[in-house]
Amino acid sequence: MASVLAAAPRRLLEAARALARRHRSRRPPPATSLVPRPHPWLDALGMVGVVLLGAWLGLLIVGDVRVPVGPMDTTMTLRPSLTGGTKINVSPLGALRLDSHQAPVRLDVNVDQLDPVRAQALVDHPERLSGLQQEVTHDVEHGTLDLAVRSCVAVVFGATALGLVVYRRPRRALTAGGLALALLTASGTTAYATWNPASVLEPRFSGLLSSAPSLVGNARSIVTEFDVYQQELARLVTNVTKLYDATSTLPAYEPDPTTIRVLHVSDIHLNPASWKIIASLARQYRVNVIVDSGDTMDHGTAAENGFLDPVEDLGAPYVWVRGNHDSRTTQRYLERMKNVHVLDDGRAITLAGLRFAGIGDPQFTPDRSSAPGGARAEELAGARLASALSDQKAAGTPVDIAIAHEPTAARETDGEVPLVLAGHLHRETMEVMPYGTRLRIEGSTGGSGLRAVEDDDPDPIEASILYLDRDTRRLQAWDEIKLGGLGLTAAEVTRHLPRENQPGAHPTPAPRDRSGTPRTPAP
Repeated sequence: MASVLAAAPRRLLEAARALARRHRSRRPPPATSLVPRPHPWLDALGMVGVVLLGAWLGLLIVGDVRVPVGPMDTTMTLRPSLTGGTKINVSPLGALRLDSHQAPVRLDVNVDQLDPVRAQALVDHPERLSGLQQEVTHDVEHGTLDLAVRSCVAVVFGATALGLVVYRRPRRALTAGGLALALLTASGTTAYATWNPASVLEPRFSGLLSSAPSLVGNARSIVTEFDVYQQELARLVTNVTKLYDATSTLPAYEPDPTTIRVLHVSDIHLNPASWKIIASLARQYRVNVIVDSGDTMDHGTAAENGFLDPVEDLGAPYVWVRGNHDSRTTQRYLERMKNVHVLDDGRAITLAGLRFAGIGDPQFTPDRSSAPGGARAEELAGARLASALSDQKAAGTPVDIAIAHEPTAARETDGEVPLVLAGHLHRETMEVMPYGTRLRIEGSTGGSGLRAVEDDDPDPIEASILYLDRDTRRLQAWDEIKLGGLGLTAAEVTRHLPRENQPGAHPTPAPRDRSGTPRTPAP
């Protein structure tokens, strides 16, 4: 009996536990279990949105770094971007864009103001200019390091704060901050891996800076003085300082005296605004020769001839070849004008130390009374031009630049001339053909003419400045100039270097004709 009484408390305790378990099993499930859980991919998509938005807000709010660079005060910022690159804002003059890297972040550098004390110190002590490049390099490196640290803090803070607001759970918020830091680290690694120090040699200008090509030096200095990125960046900062020092007047463009400058225009198509643009470019760049690769007219009628009268006052010799919208009537009118040199049937002429030869387009498409000859006619015209170039070379007067309107005809000169110019396509391209001849196809300097009003988006007005060495007569660099079409006021200038002039490149061998004979410049 005593043993039974001693075991009673233990049995009661076990019964109570069993009853509690039975009671818990009969409870209804908590209310939260009634709400369906979201799909995992929706949850992940929401997290990605929080990370991206939070990182962007963080950079926007606390991601700026103020850095003194030489005599200027600048602000550096990282911004999300699909194309990457670097944008340098020189308010109020405009902006420069550099294809410095390929990553989902862009480096924005705002030139806020010129510090009068530091600028005056350079004026009072000009010997300090010799050390300006090293000073600027140090300032940029220091600012970039500060920007990297500030950006890491900004994206982590922004993503974590937004994650805390959205999820209200510290662990989820910290996960968002960690993902944002990983994203910025990956973007920085990609930018470092794709970094292109030569991008400073080929900037794109916009705003008033598009009328200041001296900002990065002339063609000869670009070719010979691009040793390292830091030196070019210092040159950029130094020249921006000169821009501010000039107050309201942009500095005059001082071209290298040994460089020959050729302005290439094409496909004006009766746009009267083109003449003022061409005259302005000829004056600003002090071009030696203007080359028009045809389609100056639309219908080639005698009634249109008065449109050509401004050609005599453009300030430089005007070399012209007939396009498929230019008639023989147009050609005869131009042949009677002073300062105009019409090239046809392989005729050659020497201007400003360069030898030009060209051929008119064999087709006149506005004339519906006869069927056009098509590509075969263009190939035959190109073959005649190539034959004329070969004859000039045999006579000891090789041609430096050939001109044809249609690219099909221009391609037939491959191997006979270093450079051939064409148009017709209304879009600019530059390529080196198999036998070494460089083909430059110009866009429409008339923005496709008055017909552009038929389209929703107006075509840009395009032209280019070609820089050629006076001794070798080889292309050193070229500027692509693009202006807004009808109703637009945008301006952009992009500088390019041939591949053989890029840093570390080996000189390209002289073009060879189709027989394999090297083509060498005349003495």
